[in-house]
Amino acid sequence: MGVGMNVSDIKAIITGGSSGLGGACVRHIAELGGKAAIFDIEKNRGEALAKEIGANVTFVETDVTSEDRVKASIATATDFFGEINVVINCAGIGDASKVYSKSRGPFDLSLFSKIIQVNLIGTFNVIRLAVESMIDNEPDEEGERGVIINTASVAAFEGQIGQAAYSASKGGIVSMMLPIARECASYGIRVMTIAPGIFDTPMLSLLPDDARKSLEAMTPFPKRLGKPSEYAETALHIIGNKMLNGDVIRIDGAMRMQ
Repeated sequence: MGVGMNVSDIKAIITGGSSGLGGACVRHIAELGGKAAIFDIEKNRGEALAKEIGANVTFVETDVTSEDRVKASIATATDFFGEINVVINCAGIGDASKVYSKSRGPFDLSLFSKIIQVNLIGTFNVIRLAVESMIDNEPDEEGERGVIINTASVAAFEGQIGQAAYSASKGGIVSMMLPIARECASYGIRVMTIAPGIFDTPMLSLLPDDARKSLEAMTPFPKRLGKPSEYAETALHIIGNKMLNGDVIRIDGAMRMQ
């Protein structure tokens, strides 16, 4: 883990932590001796994962778009662990729709708004309230109080047709990172973003097999879907490497969306 935070000292909140990328982070942190609070709207799945892993993990039902719910959830996690020093934002939704479709007409504006609300505004909502909590943490010898990791996507850079809303939400996450990191530097809080390529998550499982195979073929090497555990390993490296701050790490096997 280098000179950064030891895994055993991690007290994390992980949004979207009941499955997929977030679930992998919960498992990885707990297996290495850290503590994690699952923030998710999926109550049954989140409670089941927390029960499966055991004492170092708790589930807090959370809607990331709600100020009151996130405030209450952070207070619950802080009471449970004593403090929160890591945030990993994985909560997100996706959908595909053209700006104009001959069969459906113009892009449904309510769908566009929902994707922005969950992916972008939800991420910012958690960041701002977590920073408020982390500021009270006791700093380490270099002044670090916490680490925030957000989840973008390669679609932030090379969105495909039909991904206008999703790309906008993930592009916003990338764009707001640097000003937030610059501000949070004075608080001793680092802010990073991971931009995954095509990963084997529940969101992707909704696609038919031929579509999944087509996406796999787009990745130069390794020619397969990313594993959620590889996302989790990247997040743990960020936590442990203090020089990683204010930047985006792509984990995509050199894929560039066509």
